[in-house]
Formats: sequence, structure tokens, C-alpha cells
Amino acid sequence: MSENTDNGRPPGAAAASDGSAPHASKGLAKGRLGLLASVVLGISTIAPVYTLTGALGPTVREVGAHLPAVFIVGFLPMLLVALGYRELNAAEPDSGTSFTWSARAFGPMIGWIGGWGLVVATTIVLSNLAGVAVDFFYLFLAQITGDQSLAALADNLLINIITCCVFIALAVWICCRGMGTTMTVQYGLVALQLLVLIGFAFAAFGETTAPPPLAFDLAWFNPFGVESFSAFAAGLSLSIFIFWGWDVCLTVSEESIGSDEVPGKAATWTVLLILCLYLLTAIATLQFAGISDVGLGLGNPRIQENVFAHLAGPVMGPLAILMSIAVLASTAASLQSTFVSPARTLLAMGYYGAVPKRFAKVCPRSQTPRYATICAGIAAALFYVTMRTLSENVLADTITALGMMICFYYSLTAFACVWYFRRSLFSSLRHFLMRGICPLLGGAILSVIFVRTAIDSASPDFGSGSHVGGLGLVFVIAAIISLLGICLMLLSRLRLPAFFLGATLQQQAKLQLQE
Repeated sequence: MSENTDNGRPPGAAAASDGSAPHASKGLAKGRLGLLASVVLGISTIAPVYTLTGALGPTVREVGAHLPAVFIVGFLPMLLVALGYRELNAAEPDSGTSFTWSARAFGPMIGWIGGWGLVVATTIVLSNLAGVAVDFFYLFLAQITGDQSLAALADNLLINIITCCVFIALAVWICCRGMGTTMTVQYGLVALQLLVLIGFAFAAFGETTAPPPLAFDLAWFNPFGVESFSAFAAGLSLSIFIFWGWDVCLTVSEESIGSDEVPGKAATWTVLLILCLYLLTAIATLQFAGISDVGLGLGNPRIQENVFAHLAGPVMGPLAILMSIAVLASTAASLQSTFVSPARTLLAMGYYGAVPKRFAKVCPRSQTPRYATICAGIAAALFYVTMRTLSENVLADTITALGMMICFYYSLTAFACVWYFRRSLFSSLRHFLMRGICPLLGGAILSVIFVRTAIDSASPDFGSGSHVGGLGLVFVIAAIISLLGICLMLLSRLRLPAFFLGATLQQQAKLQLQE
């Protein structure tokens, strides 16, 4: 991209001599992923079946039948931020994504914190995914054997923890075998969950109950119909979470065919496809179940805990077991694919000298960052064991705090896009929109959600209602994670001064230029 040679690129981020974007050489397998593979990886990380079964009910609780409207509004900042990611990736494909781009734009310290936000967010999600996989694994065993006592095994703390650690170990093993093995597993798991979810939606549409619990109404798509701004903000926060994970398409940019174009397209297509899938499922579920707080209504607290577990039988009949398999497949696929992001972010941080160099090691045979992947697995397992042992509410509140971290590092990267390209914003209308207005607006929306959630979470009634010293547990958890990140960054600055002085960023950029 010759237009980027003088477009505000920070020092040390020069373009290649032929005008193309610089391609980092970290030892990863190049050219392994095409557009379809990247989209499949993105959908897998989002885990639509797993996400919807837990998010449909709580979102209805906040916004009622305006579920489609909130999904659309939540989609908008994701799309705007994804456009900014695409511009950054076209200029500088890098597995470090938020870490690398924020460091280029705002300096090493801000970049390090951005990387920390991404790694912590994905670690929390990994632990939660593994926990959900355990629940559905034993539920599936109970369904196929007819022995309901097997489902209760998930409530046994020791068995739960051991099974969870086994699932994490299996996911790490598959990831360490290489991207080829990873994608072979992903194609099957993603295809299964999408077929079952779409089948559920059409079965719900085809239900002959007359009249349906809730007739289709265009008012469902009106976000201004939500009762209050607080309810809308709460629903929007849940909506933001269900779209999270598409940025893995950019994390594997160095392993993609056409690394400066394909990952950005994949991220955009992933978000669009997920929106269509969510709207189809939301409308079908609303029409079939309604929003009543009794029976099968989505307002029923019992239904809200696990929507598909309660509705699959009435909608799909004897094929309901397929939904349990789909949820298990969704969590298993996402557990495996989500490891890609923290492993490659740590790889990039090691490559640029922000963390110890051993994180930059890549297995020459599988061409994967095995050390970083194993470390991410150990961190996820330790986090799950600690939180599960303390309290299930602590784990749930930690997941709630995840939304704040998502908003933080997404908005940081969006703002980094605007600053990174600041000198070329007015060179064309396209640059003004794609590099300026879109990411700026998306980052601003997520920042507002972050601040609003931070303020609300300080209340002792927020989340599960647990609190410490009068402060909501969600706020306390987010504060501890943030302070831990700052302390680790300061420690890294003492032990690895070269990165924080900007020397390694410039040195690696020169090496990329020579290659």
C-alpha cells in the first residue's frame, strides 16, 4: 500500500520497499487460512449456540420483545470497530493486533495494557467455556444413557474441576498440533452447531400453535421502544458480549492467504453472518415462546438460565438431543479456537520484547507458539479452579466483568486506528470514513458502555448482588485485574526496558523491511 508511506505511520512502522504492507516474520505458518477458514474460525470463537442459550433470556429480561433491536444496535459498534481493525491490518498485518497497533499509535505502555486486556479477557472466557462444556458433557451422557444421575456429576466439585482441566488440556493439545489440525476440527464442529441452530429456528417458525405466543411485530426492531435507558444499556452490554470474538480473524493474519486483505474481509463477514443468525433465531424464539414469565416464556427465570435446554424439546421433539450436542460442540469449538488469540498475542509481545523472549518461541514442526499456548491453558485452568472453588457467583461476576474489558481493548484499538492514520484522514473520502469516522464512533460507543458499566458495577446490587466493603463484586474484580495488569507492566518495564523505550519496535520493523 504505497499510500501509507507518508500517511501518519508512527516511527518504526515503515512500509516495505515495494509499497506493500510489512509482514512480520515470527515463524508462524504462512498461507494456511483462506477467507472461508478465517470466517469459520471467527464464528467458532463467537460460539453462537453457546452464547445464545445463555444470553437470549437475560436480554429479554432487560428489553422485552425488543430483542432484535438491541442485537442490531449492539452489532453497529462491532462493525464500526471491525472496519478500523481492517484498515490497521491492511497497513500492518500482525498477530499482536490490539497490542501491536496500540503500541505503534500511543506508545509501548498503552500497547502493553491493550495486550493485557485481550489476554485476560480471553483467559476468562476460556475458563467459562470449559465450565459450560463440563455441564453439557454430563447432560449429554445422561440423555443418551437415560441415567439422570450422570447429569448431577457436574455439580461434584472435584469431578467438575478434573473434567474441566481435561477439556482445556485437549484444546491446548489440538492447538499445539498446528493450524491444519485446528481447522479440521473446526469445520466439523462449526457446521454441526450452525445446522442445528438454523434447524431449531425453522422448526420454531413451523410450529402450528395458533395463535402463537407472540405475533411478529415490526416494533421489535425499534430500540426507542425499550422502557428506560438503563434497561437499554443493560441489554446493549449483553449484546456487545454475544458479538465478541470476531477479532480472532485478524489475530491469524500472518497465517492467512493475502494477510493484508483476507483477515479484514473475514472479520467483516463474520460479524454480518452472526447478526443474520442472531436475528433469525431471536425472531423465531420470540414467536414460539413469547416473553411471559410463566411456562415456556422467555421471561420465566427458569427458562432464562438455559433457553435451548428448555425449548429444544417442545420445538424439535425427539431431535432435541441434537441441541445438547450442538451446545457441547459450540463450547468445544470455541474453547479450542479462543486459545488462538491469547497465544498469538503473547507471541507478539515476546517477539517485540514486551514479555520474556521464550513466549516468542514457535515450534518449527507445527509452526505454532506452543509455549504461549500452554501458558494460556495453564492460566485458564488455574483461574477456573480458583473461582469455582471460591464460589460459583464469583465466577459468574467475573464473566460479567469481562464485558468491561472487551469494551476497553476494542475501543482502545479503534482510537489507535484514528491516531495511526491521522495524517491521511483527509486524503480521500474513503480514508475519512474508514480510518476516521467509523472507528472513532465505534470506539466512542464502547467507551460510553465501559464507563456506564464501571459506574453501575460499583453498586452492591449489581450482578449477583455480592459485594466487598460495599462495592459490587464485579467492580472489585475489574479493579483487581486492572491493577494487576499495571503492576505487571511496571515490572516488565524494569526488566525489559528496551521495549518501553521503543527500541525493539523500531528494530523489528527494520527486520521486517529487510525481509
